Amino acid sequence: MVDVSTSDTRFSPKKSSPKATSLGGGATLIGWILLCLVGLVLISSFWVIVPVGERGVWLRFGQVQGQIFTEGLHFVIPLVDSVERVSVRVQKQEIATEASSKDLQDVFSDVALNWHILPEQVNGVYRQIGDENAVVNAILNPAIEEVIKAVVAHYTAEEVITQRDQVKSEVDAGLRSRLSPYQIAVDDVSLTTIHFSQQFRDAVEAKQIAVQEAKQAEFVAKKALRQAEIEINLARGTAEAHQILQSTLTPSILKYEALQKWDGRLPMISGEGTNTVIELDDLVPNQP
Repeated sequence: MVDVSTSDTRFSPKKSSPKATSLGGGATLIGWILLCLVGLVLISSFWVIVPVGERGVWLRFGQVQGQIFTEGLHFVIPLVDSVERVSVRVQKQEIATEASSKDLQDVFSDVALNWHILPEQVNGVYRQIGDENAVVNAILNPAIEEVIKAVVAHYTAEEVITQRDQVKSEVDAGLRSRLSPYQIAVDDVSLTTIHFSQQFRDAVEAKQIAVQEAKQAEFVAKKALRQAEIEINLARGTAEAHQILQSTLTPSILKYEALQKWDGRLPMISGEGTNTVIELDDLVPNQP
């Protein structure tokens, strides 16, 4: 007889543990998250965003295309298309330059150039030159140095200072003409600093001192000349007055003047060896 109450453990079913179930569910969730991320990356690779103030140069298999991507979202084909972003905002380039003036003086100037790439010509600039750094190094800096040297050579060192606005205007016009073929626009040019060698500054200072001393000497000479003219005029006036007085004095006038100043007492004039008395009749007018 077989004991049916006895069970064989080899045929009893195994129960799954809660821990194993939890790990399996977590792995599935992570897998789905990774799959979603890969999908998002794959989808985003079909689109490119061009920020404000920039333009996108569309490259297909490395070749520049005619269309320019403006600001916003654009569709591209991964592994086939790529987009290079180029700024079209106004940018500032500062450079220190050295040139020789018309009188062979060294002129040192700091130039600030505001410039930007023409938005509708971005693809041509990128094809011909490259990005902004290439534009600055290959085009802007050499152009600034060349134009400054050409303009300053037409002026003396003193004129560079006294005619600074004219110099700036010629530099501006020269840079516009020089950069126009490269589709680069010039917004403004500033000559922020202009200075010269120490020897020239010393010579200018000595010249200014000499000019001031000459002006002072000229002032003193003119003052002395005016004073001499005043004294001569005074002497001439006194002489003319004496001459006029001498020519107009008559005995009657002299007698009248004496009577006007007479105090009523008979004056007597005495001298050595002789006495002189002025007669009263000579002083008093004849009575009628």
